[in-house]
Amino acid sequence: MRADKTMTADEAVARLASGMTVGIGGWGSRRKPMALVRALLRSDVRDLTVVSYGGPDVGLLVAAGRVRKLVAAFATLDSIPLEPHFRAARQRGEVELVELDEAMFMWGLTAAAHRLPFLPVRAGLGSDVMTVNPWLRTVTSPYGDGEELVAVPALTLDAALVHLNRADVRGNAQYLGPDPYFDDLFCEAAREAYVSCERIVDSAEFTRDAGPQTLLVQRHCVTGVVEAPGGAHFTSCVPDYDRDEAFQAAYAAAAADPAAWREFTARFLSGDEDAYRAAVADFAESAA
Repeated sequence: MRADKTMTADEAVARLASGMTVGIGGWGSRRKPMALVRALLRSDVRDLTVVSYGGPDVGLLVAAGRVRKLVAAFATLDSIPLEPHFRAARQRGEVELVELDEAMFMWGLTAAAHRLPFLPVRAGLGSDVMTVNPWLRTVTSPYGDGEELVAVPALTLDAALVHLNRADVRGNAQYLGPDPYFDDLFCEAAREAYVSCERIVDSAEFTRDAGPQTLLVQRHCVTGVVEAPGGAHFTSCVPDYDRDEAFQAAYAAAAADPAAWREFTARFLSGDEDAYRAAVADFAESAA
């Protein structure tokens, strides 16, 4: 195992291939690995199966035509209830969707993390989740209760992309906000995992200002570490920064009009990450 796993976002994405199943951590419009998603947009990778508690990661990849199939519990911008590119793609029938209950989604990642074919769960029983996913199966408890449970299949990932507040060069990573968002499960469910972070630190810093329970991702399941300050923008990365609501509103407005979206893409998504940050700074200055 390499002691130093640092790489750039473009180097991490260069290890991905078309047709892969890629899990993307975070939750809605919160702590999404957006720098890695933008690097993915700069690549030629396409025909992806994306597994995500969806937000603008899903929207950007769908808008760019990179997604063949989406496995998700939702696709939201939080303060904007429905991700606009996802909604438009679904209305046009462009993306195959596997829609799971949130707990079923978590249990599928857990099964993959433990290298099990499935795990039983009560979530989904008696709901339309079973109707819209007729391929789902149930199992009967082998014990005296004889309870019927949903057999949630493992969500095994070729690669996972997550963003944490801090990481060391070995791949240990820490969250400092209110919620881990299952990023550890995404990494453990994947054959390769790439962690971007606000700042790479010495390992000793992990317990300096926070408890050891915040050390969420362990190095044994991490392939690469990317230092990406602002790498979750425009989603939140608490406590480092909140969601950029003004930028998110501009994103959603542009998504509603093809000409406006072409302009948005040319302004914010046509260059590298440095160009993106510069364009965002200009946007913030003009909006002030």
